Amino acid sequence: MIIMVCGKGGCGKSTITSLLAKEYARRGRQVLVIDGDESNFGLHRQLGCELPRDFTEYCGGRRGVMSTPKGADARDELFGRRWKIGDIPADYVTEHEGVRLVAIGKIHEAGEGCACAMGVLEKNFLPNLLLEEKDVVLIDAEAGVEHFGRGVDNFADVILMVADPSYESVRLADKIYSMGNSINKPVYFIINKADAEQESVMRESFPHPEQILTALPADKEILRKGLLGEPLDTQLPQISQIADAI
Repeated sequence: MIIMVCGKGGCGKSTITSLLAKEYARRGRQVLVIDGDESNFGLHRQLGCELPRDFTEYCGGRRGVMSTPKGADARDELFGRRWKIGDIPADYVTEHEGVRLVAIGKIHEAGEGCACAMGVLEKNFLPNLLLEEKDVVLIDAEAGVEHFGRGVDNFADVILMVADPSYESVRLADKIYSMGNSINKPVYFIINKADAEQESVMRESFPHPEQILTALPADKEILRKGLLGEPLDTQLPQISQIADAI
């Protein structure tokens, strides 16, 4: 199963991804988290992992991904073969408590160029993943809807949007539901960091409230660990509820 976790910036995508990954690992699933956000440098800390090498380096860097001779052999291997989770080169994977992490690529320097190569790599890597029955892949997407434009969501089984209490999230929910529906993918929503009044307003405002799986209030311990870059080991009934539903 491939789960795309998306939403606006700051809504809690990485937090939900981390908590859900650990929940599936506790259930005995083989879990791979794909960091698809080139500007996020905190997901690995929430998972308790080291930040892995950019997977784009396996193909000779961003230029290699975009078909320069330097990365041609690795590029052909990556895009032309089927990969089990255990086949991903060890140099590009970190692991903690049964959760593996791959980072597609990061923007490290000012002026180094756009993130198009990361999208190309992700789009070509996902359909070549050969998943077994109990494998779970969670993709922590970049903020917004660019991943839809890149066609990455075409390879997901489920789209999970995290929405915080903001007008932008409510409007984005409508857009993401529409885009998911256009490619025949089920879209579910998680209300995050909302108090009871905010949750009520969001449920009334959402375009398809029946697709809301659960709501999580702002958790002080999770917020503290997120601020300090500490691993998230909190077990919440709402996360178990999400895993059951999906």
